[in-house]
Amino acid sequence: MKLDKPYSLKEIAAIIGCEFVGDPNHQVTGINEIHVVTKGDLVFVDHPKYYDKALKSAATTILIDKEVDCPEGKGLIISKAPFDDYNKLTKYFAPYKPQTTAIGDDCEIDPSAIIYPNVFIGHRVKIGKNVTLHPGVCVLDDCTIDENVIVGPNSVIGHYAFYYKKKPEGFDRMHSCGGVHLHKNVEIGALCTIDAGVSGITTIGEGTKIDNQVQIGHDTVVGKHCLMAANVGVAGCVRIEDRVTLWGQVGCASDITIGEGATVYAQSGVGKDLEGGKTYFGSPCGEAKDKFREMAAVRQLPKILDKL
Repeated sequence: MKLDKPYSLKEIAAIIGCEFVGDPNHQVTGINEIHVVTKGDLVFVDHPKYYDKALKSAATTILIDKEVDCPEGKGLIISKAPFDDYNKLTKYFAPYKPQTTAIGDDCEIDPSAIIYPNVFIGHRVKIGKNVTLHPGVCVLDDCTIDENVIVGPNSVIGHYAFYYKKKPEGFDRMHSCGGVHLHKNVEIGALCTIDAGVSGITTIGEGTKIDNQVQIGHDTVVGKHCLMAANVGVAGCVRIEDRVTLWGQVGCASDITIGEGATVYAQSGVGKDLEGGKTYFGSPCGEAKDKFREMAAVRQLPKILDKL
Protein backbone atom coordinates (compact mmCIF):
# COMPACT_ATOMS: atom_id res chain seq x y z
CA MET A 1 0.00 0.00 0.00
CA LYS A 2 1.49 3.31 -1.07
CA LEU A 3 0.72 6.30 1.14
CA ASP A 4 -0.97 9.44 -0.12
CA LYS A 5 2.26 11.35 0.54
CA PRO A 6 5.65 10.69 2.18
CA TYR A 7 5.64 10.67 5.98
CA SER A 8 8.65 11.07 8.23
CA LEU A 9 9.88 8.33 10.55
CA LYS A 10 9.02 10.61 13.46
CA GLU A 11 5.43 11.10 12.22
CA ILE A 12 4.84 7.36 11.72
CA ALA A 13 6.24 6.50 15.15
CA ALA A 14 4.03 9.15 16.75
CA ILE A 15 0.87 7.61 15.23
CA ILE A 16 1.45 4.37 17.15
CA GLY A 17 3.22 5.90 20.18
CA CYS A 18 6.56 4.15 19.67
CA GLU A 19 10.23 5.12 19.89
CA PHE A 20 12.32 5.16 16.73
CA VAL A 21 15.97 4.81 15.71
CA GLY A 22 17.33 6.78 12.77
CA ASP A 23 16.93 10.13 11.08
CA PRO A 24 13.64 11.71 12.25
CA ASN A 25 13.10 12.95 8.69
CA HIS A 26 13.66 9.52 7.13
CA GLN A 27 10.86 9.05 4.57
CA VAL A 28 8.16 6.38 4.62
CA THR A 29 6.21 6.13 1.37
CA GLY A 30 4.39 2.81 1.79
CA ILE A 31 3.31 0.07 4.21
CA ASN A 32 3.65 -3.52 3.05
CA GLU A 33 4.13 -7.02 4.39
CA ILE A 34 7.41 -8.80 3.68
CA HIS A 35 6.46 -10.53 0.41
CA VAL A 36 5.75 -7.32 -1.51
CA VAL A 37 8.00 -4.64 0.03
CA THR A 38 9.86 -2.11 -2.10
CA LYS A 39 12.12 0.84 -1.34
CA GLY A 40 10.35 3.37 0.88
CA ASP A 41 8.08 0.79 2.50
CA LEU A 42 7.59 -0.01 6.16
CA VAL A 43 7.49 -3.70 7.14
CA PHE A 44 6.92 -5.36 10.51
CA VAL A 45 8.78 -8.28 12.11
CA ASP A 46 8.06 -9.89 15.48
CA HIS A 47 10.11 -13.11 15.51
CA PRO A 48 13.91 -13.52 15.73
CA LYS A 49 13.77 -16.06 12.91
CA TYR A 50 12.80 -13.30 10.49
CA TYR A 51 14.82 -10.35 11.79
CA ASP A 52 17.53 -10.66 9.14
CA LYS A 53 15.03 -11.15 6.34
CA ALA A 54 13.20 -7.95 7.29
CA LEU A 55 16.34 -5.90 7.96
CA LYS A 56 17.91 -6.98 4.65
CA SER A 57 14.72 -6.63 2.62
CA ALA A 58 13.93 -3.80 0.21
CA ALA A 59 11.90 -2.14 2.97
CA THR A 60 13.60 0.95 4.37
CA THR A 61 11.64 1.17 7.63
CA ILE A 62 11.32 -1.80 9.98
CA LEU A 63 8.75 -2.05 12.76
CA ILE A 64 10.46 -4.46 15.16
CA ASP A 65 10.17 -5.72 18.74
CA LYS A 66 13.87 -5.54 19.63
CA GLU A 67 16.52 -2.84 19.52
CA VAL A 68 19.09 -3.88 16.94
CA ASP A 69 21.74 -2.10 14.91
CA CYS A 70 20.03 0.07 12.36
CA PRO A 71 21.18 -0.68 8.79
CA GLU A 72 22.54 2.26 6.85
CA GLY A 73 19.84 4.22 5.05
CA LYS A 74 17.03 2.65 7.05
CA GLY A 75 14.93 3.53 10.07
CA LEU A 76 13.63 1.41 12.95
CA ILE A 77 10.48 1.75 15.00
CA ILE A 78 10.64 -0.17 18.28
CA SER A 79 7.33 -1.77 19.27
CA LYS A 80 6.26 -4.19 21.98
CA ALA A 81 3.66 -5.63 19.57
CA PRO A 82 4.65 -5.05 15.91
CA PHE A 83 1.69 -6.98 14.49
CA ASP A 84 -0.77 -4.86 16.44
CA ASP A 85 1.00 -1.61 15.60
CA TYR A 86 1.22 -2.58 11.94
CA ASN A 87 -2.56 -3.12 12.00
CA LYS A 88 -2.99 0.28 13.63
CA LEU A 89 -1.04 1.89 10.80
CA THR A 90 -2.92 0.17 7.99
CA LYS A 91 -6.26 0.99 9.61
CA TYR A 92 -5.13 4.60 10.06
CA PHE A 93 -4.15 5.03 6.40
CA ALA A 94 -6.75 2.68 4.87
CA PRO A 95 -9.69 2.51 7.27
CA TYR A 96 -12.58 0.15 6.73
CA LYS A 97 -15.48 2.05 5.18
CA PRO A 98 -18.95 0.43 5.52
CA GLN A 99 -21.18 0.45 2.46
CA THR A 100 -24.98 0.40 2.13
CA THR A 101 -25.30 0.79 -1.64
CA ALA A 102 -24.77 -1.69 -4.47
CA ILE A 103 -21.94 0.38 -5.92
CA GLY A 104 -19.37 2.10 -3.72
CA ASP A 105 -17.62 5.44 -3.93
CA ASP A 106 -14.98 6.51 -6.45
CA CYS A 107 -15.66 3.69 -8.92
CA GLU A 108 -14.89 3.74 -12.64
CA ILE A 109 -17.23 1.47 -14.62
CA ASP A 110 -17.13 1.42 -18.42
CA PRO A 111 -20.61 1.86 -19.97
CA SER A 112 -20.13 -1.32 -22.03
CA ALA A 113 -19.81 -3.52 -18.94
CA ILE A 114 -22.67 -5.97 -18.38
CA ILE A 115 -23.57 -6.04 -14.70
CA TYR A 116 -26.35 -8.45 -13.78
CA PRO A 117 -28.79 -7.95 -10.87
CA ASN A 118 -27.52 -8.60 -7.34
CA VAL A 119 -23.92 -7.68 -8.14
CA PHE A 120 -22.11 -5.80 -5.37
CA ILE A 121 -19.24 -3.43 -6.17
CA GLY A 122 -17.09 -1.91 -3.44
CA HIS A 123 -15.19 1.35 -3.18
CA ARG A 124 -12.53 2.47 -5.67
CA VAL A 125 -13.25 -0.35 -8.12
CA LYS A 126 -12.27 -0.06 -11.80
CA ILE A 127 -14.19 -2.09 -14.41
CA GLY A 128 -13.14 -2.01 -18.06
CA LYS A 129 -14.77 -2.50 -21.43
CA ASN A 130 -16.99 -5.49 -22.16
CA VAL A 131 -16.67 -6.95 -18.66
CA THR A 132 -19.47 -9.34 -17.63
CA LEU A 133 -20.35 -9.79 -13.96
CA HIS A 134 -22.97 -12.49 -13.45
CA PRO A 135 -25.60 -12.44 -10.67
CA GLY A 136 -24.32 -12.55 -7.13
CA VAL A 137 -20.77 -11.46 -7.93
CA CYS A 138 -19.04 -9.37 -5.27
CA VAL A 139 -16.16 -7.13 -6.34
CA LEU A 140 -14.79 -5.60 -3.16
CA ASP A 141 -12.69 -2.51 -2.47
CA ASP A 142 -9.67 -1.53 -4.59
CA CYS A 143 -10.11 -4.17 -7.29
CA THR A 144 -9.39 -3.66 -10.99
CA ILE A 145 -11.05 -5.69 -13.74
CA ASP A 146 -9.69 -5.17 -17.24
CA GLU A 147 -11.49 -5.48 -20.56
CA ASN A 148 -13.31 -8.64 -21.67
CA VAL A 149 -13.21 -10.31 -18.26
CA ILE A 150 -16.05 -12.66 -17.29
CA VAL A 151 -16.83 -13.43 -13.65
CA GLY A 152 -19.29 -16.26 -12.99
CA PRO A 153 -22.24 -16.25 -10.58
CA ASN A 154 -21.62 -15.80 -6.85
CA SER A 155 -17.86 -15.40 -7.14
CA VAL A 156 -16.09 -13.05 -4.72
CA ILE A 157 -13.21 -10.89 -5.91
CA GLY A 158 -11.19 -9.16 -3.20
CA HIS A 159 -12.29 -10.75 0.08
CA TYR A 160 -10.12 -10.38 3.20
CA ALA A 161 -6.67 -11.98 3.17
CA PHE A 162 -6.50 -15.15 5.26
CA TYR A 163 -3.71 -13.85 7.50
CA TYR A 164 -3.94 -14.25 11.28
CA LYS A 165 -1.71 -14.03 14.33
CA LYS A 166 -2.30 -16.60 17.04
CA LYS A 167 -2.77 -15.05 20.47
CA PRO A 168 -3.75 -16.55 23.85
CA GLU A 169 -7.29 -15.21 23.44
CA GLY A 170 -7.63 -16.45 19.84
CA PHE A 171 -6.70 -15.45 16.29
CA ASP A 172 -6.29 -11.79 15.34
CA ARG A 173 -6.77 -10.95 11.66
CA MET A 174 -4.40 -8.68 9.80
CA HIS A 175 -6.29 -5.77 8.28
CA SER A 176 -6.43 -6.17 4.49
CA CYS A 177 -5.81 -3.02 2.48
CA GLY A 178 -4.74 -4.52 -0.84
CA GLY A 179 -6.81 -5.54 -3.82
CA VAL A 180 -7.13 -7.83 -6.85
CA HIS A 181 -6.27 -7.19 -10.50
CA LEU A 182 -7.91 -9.35 -13.16
CA HIS A 183 -6.12 -8.68 -16.43
CA LYS A 184 -7.85 -8.68 -19.81
CA ASN A 185 -9.58 -11.78 -21.19
CA VAL A 186 -9.57 -13.56 -17.83
CA GLU A 187 -12.53 -15.85 -17.10
CA ILE A 188 -13.53 -16.75 -13.55
CA GLY A 189 -16.08 -19.52 -12.97
CA ALA A 190 -18.93 -19.69 -10.49
CA LEU A 191 -18.43 -19.72 -6.70
CA CYS A 192 -14.74 -18.77 -6.85
CA THR A 193 -12.94 -16.64 -4.30
CA ILE A 194 -9.87 -14.54 -5.04
CA ASP A 195 -8.60 -12.92 -1.87
CA ALA A 196 -7.25 -9.39 -1.77
CA GLY A 197 -3.60 -8.78 -1.07
CA VAL A 198 -2.75 -7.98 2.53
CA SER A 199 -1.30 -4.68 1.37
CA GLY A 200 -0.44 -5.46 -2.25
CA ILE A 201 -2.33 -6.85 -5.24
CA THR A 202 -3.41 -10.41 -5.97
CA THR A 203 -2.98 -10.77 -9.74
CA ILE A 204 -4.55 -13.00 -12.38
CA GLY A 205 -2.69 -12.66 -15.68
CA GLU A 206 -4.04 -12.03 -19.14
CA GLY A 207 -6.06 -14.83 -20.72
CA THR A 208 -6.08 -17.12 -17.69
CA LYS A 209 -9.18 -19.31 -17.33
CA ILE A 210 -10.37 -20.48 -13.91
CA ASP A 211 -13.09 -23.12 -13.40
CA ASN A 212 -15.77 -23.20 -10.69
CA GLN A 213 -15.12 -23.30 -6.94
CA VAL A 214 -11.47 -22.28 -7.05
CA GLN A 215 -9.73 -20.44 -4.19
CA ILE A 216 -6.78 -18.10 -4.79
CA GLY A 217 -5.03 -16.76 -1.68
CA HIS A 218 -3.75 -13.27 -0.89
CA ASP A 219 -0.86 -11.74 -2.85
CA THR A 220 -0.65 -14.70 -5.22
CA VAL A 221 0.44 -13.84 -8.75
CA VAL A 222 -0.92 -16.00 -11.56
CA GLY A 223 0.69 -15.57 -14.97
CA LYS A 224 -0.75 -15.38 -18.48
CA HIS A 225 -2.82 -18.11 -20.14
CA CYS A 226 -3.00 -20.46 -17.19
CA LEU A 227 -5.75 -23.05 -16.67
CA MET A 228 -7.20 -24.10 -13.32
CA ALA A 229 -9.87 -26.80 -13.07
CA ALA A 230 -12.54 -27.02 -10.38
CA ASN A 231 -11.66 -27.12 -6.67
CA VAL A 232 -8.08 -25.94 -7.05
CA GLY A 233 -6.86 -24.27 -3.87
CA VAL A 234 -3.89 -21.92 -3.97
CA ALA A 235 -2.52 -20.43 -0.75
CA GLY A 236 -1.16 -16.93 -0.29
CA CYS A 237 2.01 -15.51 -1.84
CA VAL A 238 2.29 -18.20 -4.54
CA ARG A 239 3.92 -17.42 -7.90
CA ILE A 240 2.37 -19.29 -10.83
CA GLU A 241 4.19 -18.49 -14.05
CA ASP A 242 2.73 -18.34 -17.57
CA ARG A 243 0.88 -21.27 -19.18
CA VAL A 244 0.64 -23.42 -16.07
CA THR A 245 -2.17 -25.98 -15.88
CA LEU A 246 -3.57 -27.12 -12.53
CA TRP A 247 -6.14 -29.91 -12.82
CA GLY A 248 -9.00 -30.49 -10.38
CA GLN A 249 -8.43 -30.37 -6.62
CA VAL A 250 -4.75 -29.45 -6.82
CA GLY A 251 -3.63 -27.81 -3.60
CA CYS A 252 -0.67 -25.42 -3.36
CA ALA A 253 1.14 -24.42 -0.17
CA SER A 254 2.07 -20.78 0.43
CA ASP A 255 5.18 -18.98 -0.80
CA ILE A 256 6.14 -21.37 -3.60
CA THR A 257 6.75 -20.95 -7.33
CA ILE A 258 5.36 -23.11 -10.13
CA GLY A 259 7.47 -22.65 -13.24
CA GLU A 260 6.32 -21.70 -16.72
CA GLY A 261 4.51 -24.38 -18.68
CA ALA A 262 4.20 -26.86 -15.79
CA THR A 263 1.21 -29.21 -15.59
CA VAL A 264 -0.01 -30.62 -12.28
CA TYR A 265 -2.42 -33.56 -12.43
CA ALA A 266 -5.61 -33.73 -10.37
CA GLN A 267 -5.60 -34.11 -6.56
CA SER A 268 -1.90 -33.38 -6.27
CA GLY A 269 -0.43 -31.53 -3.30
CA VAL A 270 2.27 -28.99 -4.16
CA GLY A 271 4.45 -28.20 -1.15
CA LYS A 272 7.62 -26.86 -2.79
CA ASP A 273 8.79 -25.08 -5.94
CA LEU A 274 8.17 -26.88 -9.23
CA GLU A 275 10.41 -26.48 -12.24
CA GLY A 276 8.71 -25.30 -15.42
CA GLY A 277 8.01 -27.40 -18.50
CA LYS A 278 7.36 -30.65 -16.62
CA THR A 279 4.33 -32.70 -15.60
CA TYR A 280 3.68 -33.48 -11.93
CA PHE A 281 1.46 -35.74 -9.86
CA GLY A 282 0.93 -36.97 -6.31
CA SER A 283 1.03 -35.73 -2.76
CA PRO A 284 3.72 -34.81 -2.04
CA CYS A 285 4.00 -33.78 -5.67
CA GLY A 286 6.73 -35.17 -7.92
CA GLU A 287 7.37 -35.68 -11.61
CA ALA A 288 4.48 -37.73 -12.98
CA LYS A 289 6.67 -40.34 -14.68
CA ASP A 290 8.41 -41.10 -11.38
CA LYS A 291 5.16 -41.20 -9.42
CA PHE A 292 3.53 -43.60 -11.89
CA ARG A 293 6.59 -45.86 -11.69
CA GLU A 294 6.30 -45.85 -7.89
CA MET A 295 2.61 -46.74 -8.12
CA ALA A 296 3.37 -49.62 -10.48
CA ALA A 297 6.01 -50.91 -8.07
CA VAL A 298 3.58 -50.75 -5.14
CA ARG A 299 1.07 -52.87 -7.08
CA GLN A 300 3.69 -55.61 -7.26
CA LEU A 301 4.13 -55.79 -3.47
CA PRO A 302 1.34 -58.36 -2.85
CA LYS A 303 2.93 -60.76 -5.36
CA ILE A 304 6.34 -60.29 -3.77
CA LEU A 305 4.92 -60.89 -0.28
CA ASP A 306 3.13 -64.04 -1.43
CA LYS A 307 6.46 -65.51 -2.48
CA LEU A 308 8.06 -64.94 0.96
